[in-house]
Amino acid sequence: MLLFSTILATFLAVLPWLLHARATSPVRLHIQPERVRQVGAGVSVPVIMELLAAALSVGVSVPRALAATGNAIGGSAGLELARVARRLELGAGWRQAWGPAPANVGIISDALRPAWEDGAAATESLRVAGEAARRAQQDAARVAAGRLGVRLVLPLGLCLLPAFVLIGLVPMLLSLGIQLLGS
Repeated sequence: MLLFSTILATFLAVLPWLLHARATSPVRLHIQPERVRQVGAGVSVPVIMELLAAALSVGVSVPRALAATGNAIGGSAGLELARVARRLELGAGWRQAWGPAPANVGIISDALRPAWEDGAAATESLRVAGEAARRAQQDAARVAAGRLGVRLVLPLGLCLLPAFVLIGLVPMLLSLGIQLLGS
């Protein structure tokens, strides 16, 4: 009976871990579309540019590439790209189609303008603009990390300095003072 209760207790202790490991397993056979939409809502501009460059490199027109990319990424940026594609298909001019677009997709407009107005190949300009945007994001992240380091010094100093004084210096000074007074 003791062996059975030990096995049962072990099984009950391990069961939550097994269920959690199964639920968070990286192997998924079925991709859920609602999760793809949630992930797509936060797609960065350089990734959008790479997707557009891939679509344009296979010969898709600019409006079709914008619509396909917008539908793929979802979110507000995807919706705006789909709207721009629809305006271009309906015959709107380049500035008119991109006019109400938010500023974060303006860089995409600047990279695609030569392809639309002059017929130039857009894949290379999209990749170059995407790389520039990626570098700008990395630079902003480095600056933010540097600011965080500076902001953490003061609270860390305010916590560690008194602890160092109370634990390290005060006992040493007390023992030194007792020795000096005792001799």
